Amino acid sequence: MITWVHWACFTGGATNCKEDGIVKQTRERLGLGIVLMASLLMGAGCAGTGKTFYLDLQQKQAVAQYQEPESVRIVIEPFEDRRLENNWLGMRTHLWGGVTYFNVVGERPGEVIAQSLADRLKTRGWKGRAWTVRVVSSGAVANLNDADVVISGHLLDFSANAKSRFFSTVVSTSSKMVITARNLGDQSTTIRMVEGAQRDTVFWFSEADVQQLLAATLKDSIDRYLDDTTITQKALRPTR
Repeated sequence: MITWVHWACFTGGATNCKEDGIVKQTRERLGLGIVLMASLLMGAGCAGTGKTFYLDLQQKQAVAQYQEPESVRIVIEPFEDRRLENNWLGMRTHLWGGVTYFNVVGERPGEVIAQSLADRLKTRGWKGRAWTVRVVSSGAVANLNDADVVISGHLLDFSANAKSRFFSTVVSTSSKMVITARNLGDQSTTIRMVEGAQRDTVFWFSEADVQQLLAATLKDSIDRYLDDTTITQKALRPTR
């Protein structure tokens, strides 16, 4: 038996068959587009469950050409967390409702920042040189027998947030901290405030986007601190 479609092809000629093929392809492409759009909306905007995603901010530091570390002994204490909201760093607001929270691995931002600063100084600190640095608990160092410079600080802001919307997610991070350096030799003190913020818009969202942006914000804050200070005669001083 010859179906109607085939008969139409026979009676209408090759032109009708070609037109039927174009219509079929158009419908298939439209259907595929609808499926892809639905998948996109479900992936980018599904409701949040309130879970917490932990960010690893310990970035691999670029190593300077090998040189003997400077003789200055630097100790860094964990930063005190004085943020108004210190249970997490922030959250992602989902398109269809609900949130996902962000926090650092270990849930102690002050320790993460202290270790990040130490790692940077060990590899490429002031003048691009390596320095002798260690992280200790607060109050563990008090005299010249233990260190030349003791760096501590407190956090006023250290946050990461993401807001999902149709076809994109806006990621924003910010940092504000006060860093204090005590020179045990002459008992002088240098206090600097460093702050910064970054923002990015991504099409396909991943928690790695938040992790990378917050790590970049922290790196920028450390860079600012190194630009504003220097080491002279075993003491940390402001550059201006």
